[in-house]
Amino acid sequence: MPILGVFASAISGNLPLTVDYLVVAGGGGGACGGGGGAGGLRSTVTATGGGGSLESALSLATGNNYTVTVGGSGAGWTTAPSPRNGSNGGNSVFSTITSIGGGGGGGLDGGAGSTGGSGGGSDETNSNAGSGTNNEGYAGAKGDARGGAPSYHFWAGGGGGAGAAGSVGAQPNGGNGGNGVATSISGSSVTYAGGGGGGAGFSGQTAGGTGGTGGGGAGGVNSNGGTNGSINTGGGGGGSGFPNSSYPGGNGGSGIVILRYPDTRTITFGAGLTGTESAASGGYKRATITAGTGNVSWS
Repeated sequence: MPILGVFASAISGNLPLTVDYLVVAGGGGGACGGGGGAGGLRSTVTATGGGGSLESALSLATGNNYTVTVGGSGAGWTTAPSPRNGSNGGNSVFSTITSIGGGGGGGLDGGAGSTGGSGGGSDETNSNAGSGTNNEGYAGAKGDARGGAPSYHFWAGGGGGAGAAGSVGAQPNGGNGGNGVATSISGSSVTYAGGGGGGAGFSGQTAGGTGGTGGGGAGGVNSNGGTNGSINTGGGGGGSGFPNSSYPGGNGGSGIVILRYPDTRTITFGAGLTGTESAASGGYKRATITAGTGNVSWS
């Protein structure tokens, strides 16, 4: 900030403040087949999503309000109408930074994976997987489906992660979810935003795809549902292994927002937010916000 700007801020009581951030959106839900894509990940510390360049910290001011939203999880499919897709996760926001919710997985009967922060996987080769968002996450992968009733089989694609694309499903396994990204903004290295594994079914298949590192849920196999993505990671939900509402796709994991700022400052969480502030360490404090929508400010 120019010298005159700093002087004016000091007179008004608003002092300059530099804030690093990790903003992870909610993960997409798993389908009856394709794994859900991870929530988009944007970070100024260690690494960011989608193979992009590390983002820049925000120049803010004490005494001002800044919006925060933690994206909710995308729902896994639970009912039979076709196509049997998962839902996208919710966006996460900090000030001017928005990360896009993960794409829902594509399900039986021609459902394509949805585009999102990372893309959802699809059930078969004739259905496209979802694309990721630049600098947030990678694409999901296609699956494979063969035969007709009563001998139909499928091996669905994995959802994309913040660090890698999902893997293609191929007999006899569902595709693995793409791995997430590790960042040390919290003071230790933690991995977020892994994609959900693809399901494999109807019968006699070997395994659903594994969830990507960073909270991705595993895909189901045969008469098994998908596993939920881990909460506050933005992981995608695993795809279901069987086309029956008793065996649903996994829900995506909810997102998270982590803010790092000088230890001389103290954050206030407005109504509607669930958050905690750490003790000072290494010259910083960290605010971890795990749910809600509201404002934050610093003094």
